[in-house]
Amino acid sequence: MKTLTTAAVAASMTFAFASEALATEWNVSLWGKRRAFTEHVEKLAELVSEKTGGEFTLNISYGGLSKNTENLDGISIGAFEMAQFCAGYHRDKNPSITVLELPFLGVESLEQEREISMALYDHPAVKADLARWNATLLMPSPLPQYNFVGVGDAPRTLDDFKGLSVRATGGIGAAMETIGAVPTSMSATEVRQALDSGVVKAVSFAPHAHMSFGTIETGSWWTTNLNPGTVNCPVVINTDALNALSDTERTALLGSVDEALEYYIDYYNNQTMAKWGPALDERGIERVSYGPEEIAAFKAAAAGPAATAWIEENSARGLPAQELYDFVTGMVGQ
Repeated sequence: MKTLTTAAVAASMTFAFASEALATEWNVSLWGKRRAFTEHVEKLAELVSEKTGGEFTLNISYGGLSKNTENLDGISIGAFEMAQFCAGYHRDKNPSITVLELPFLGVESLEQEREISMALYDHPAVKADLARWNATLLMPSPLPQYNFVGVGDAPRTLDDFKGLSVRATGGIGAAMETIGAVPTSMSATEVRQALDSGVVKAVSFAPHAHMSFGTIETGSWWTTNLNPGTVNCPVVINTDALNALSDTERTALLGSVDEALEYYIDYYNNQTMAKWGPALDERGIERVSYGPEEIAAFKAAAAGPAATAWIEENSARGLPAQELYDFVTGMVGQ
């Protein structure tokens, strides 16, 4: 009887170790803290775990695995299996998707941003571009138009931006340059200190980031309708890790993307934006709006030259840049 009990225990331990060995854990590199911008990744982790009975888990880290500007590099060497980054952090590393950061594209909603991003991510040239980093694009992080929170005298006309140092990346930075602002690119985690110390006088973010990274704790004004553009921040997977998944795991992961994005958009629209107005009011932040003629002039000055420069630069890289630009603007106009 004692022998049988020992054998049973041994068998149980063997089964337990086998089960543990079969479980799949992925490390996911994000930054900052949990916020609207990361809710689709949090939801994805929840869904994947549910669908696999806990046998496939996503371990989410907020800054513990890599700097946000180095997440694509980490993916390329397999330092972690999944990560989020913004295209404007390193335009030369992912030039194909920077088309989505061009100013004044005319995208009007998070739903449209999601649709266009997902379609572009499936374009052969974009897949090949990210494949250089052993990366597969999984899903976007749809964001509304960026606007500025700033300190000092509020720019009441576009001319008032001349000489103003602003944090603005990618196409937004290029747009601001056309009206005489002095853009500088820095990661989101560096922004509060830069604003507090006077390195920059204004910061472009979507509303959730202004709240998460504390610019509204320092700022005294906010532009309501400058709307120069937005950034594109995809979630990517190490391609080797994706290929190593079982069919069940891959189905659980890829089959959860739509639900995760729907949750994200609902969260952003109905929770984050509901907090934005009251957050400005509580802090006495002035709302600065610009007339339609000024906005039209800004768009005319910024949109065309930025698009032309983007197409020329990326055609020289060997990308089908005109095709990618037409692809995106064609979807916007539908």
